[in-house]
Amino acid sequence: QVRLVESGGGSVQAGGSLRLSCAVSTYIRYAAMGWYRQAPGNERELVAGISHSGSTVYADSVSGRFTVSRDNHRYIMLLQMDNLKVEDTAMYYCAASRSGPHYSDLNPDNNYWGQGTQVIVSS
Repeated sequence: QVRLVESGGGSVQAGGSLRLSCAVSTYIRYAAMGWYRQAPGNERELVAGISHSGSTVYADSVSGRFTVSRDNHRYIMLLQMDNLKVEDTAMYYCAASRSGPHYSDLNPDNNYWGQGTQVIVSS
């Protein structure tokens, strides 16, 4: 059974930090993984992706502030979010690719998804 379970969302003031965690089932432990977010009225966007090898990619809006990592032995992916901004407010979703181990294999139409965790950044 494929499972992705996020935790770590919450409310924080601008400039603060949060760390999101995604626990994944062993079935998808070799897949590329990523964090997406969706704010009301906006499309879901890729925030950070990480290959099984550990190579990463970031959206320009979060580069230098967010860090994605994964532990392939404990089947966990993390997103460290620092210097948060009001515009980072969104529902954050953990995703795993159905098609491959590289972050370029992430595709919103072909991912496994977690249930989402809310991040609220206030000014």
